Amino acid sequence: MAEVSVYSIPMAHRFRGVTRREGMLLKGAAGWGEWCPFTEYDVAEASKWLQAAIEAADQGFPRPVRSRVPVNATIPATDPVTARDLTVASRCRTVKVKVAEPGQAWQEDVARVEAVRDGLGPTGRVRVDANGAWSPDQAVTMLRELSRFDLEYAEQPCAQVEDLAQVRRRVSGFGVRIAADESIRRAADPYRVASLDAADVVVLKVQPLGGARACMELADDLGMDVVVSSALETSVGLRAGIGLAAALPELPYACGLNTLPLLAADLATPGLVAQDGWISVDDVEPDPRLMSTWAADEATTDRWMSRFEACVARIGGWDG
Repeated sequence: MAEVSVYSIPMAHRFRGVTRREGMLLKGAAGWGEWCPFTEYDVAEASKWLQAAIEAADQGFPRPVRSRVPVNATIPATDPVTARDLTVASRCRTVKVKVAEPGQAWQEDVARVEAVRDGLGPTGRVRVDANGAWSPDQAVTMLRELSRFDLEYAEQPCAQVEDLAQVRRRVSGFGVRIAADESIRRAADPYRVASLDAADVVVLKVQPLGGARACMELADDLGMDVVVSSALETSVGLRAGIGLAAALPELPYACGLNTLPLLAADLATPGLVAQDGWISVDDVEPDPRLMSTWAADEATTDRWMSRFEACVARIGGWDG
């Protein structure tokens, strides 16, 4: 049996409704990979994540062309004071702000983005991410309101790629660019984003797209500006994102890979945390003590092992 370890780590802040992050570490010939598809993902979708983890464990990462990667801070849908404090503490010059949280009013989004802009100052870069929650009309209204904070771009304001294309046309007049995330990583045909001119930027995440090499091929085919982002992993999984970002020929934007502060703990020492807005391209080795501390309970482990076995069967097996 391959060497695997299931973990369960609390979140430092509630994020996308998640209060604990669960997943599995896999050890292969080249090192460790991380597999952590969200619990609602079925076998077909989770299997793509497993292919990425196996690639990291068995093959490692593509040859880098840079020794460090610029990153943004990520601010959850929290209150303005906390948002500003997190922004200042991050020491990053680019910040992505979560908006359109279920149960929150639009005024809370505005106040949060305003607080982040205040914490960054006039020269920092602010992005917002709605995770596809807005209708086209809502997106246009909100982005017109938020444009006064000089947004770098708005990530996935609407769920459907056709709606993204419509919103992109409608908001171009007040200078807001559109980035596609779910329309790339959860789409049957990610190339429709390019064919419909639905975005200015594409967000690539290694795990959902099946690995760093698959992402490099997709980036080359799309021919669009790329932002590499995380899937809320520990440092083991973040290393795959860093590996992709380090290998891309061009990296015009700060990457969404400084997400470790959203977790209350890590599985590696030292972890991949930004220093003044950069993360170095360093190898990561899980710490056995931390793996033991954050090992999942028996029921959680059994659930993950069942998912693992189903996904291994779907991809045709893994020797480990």
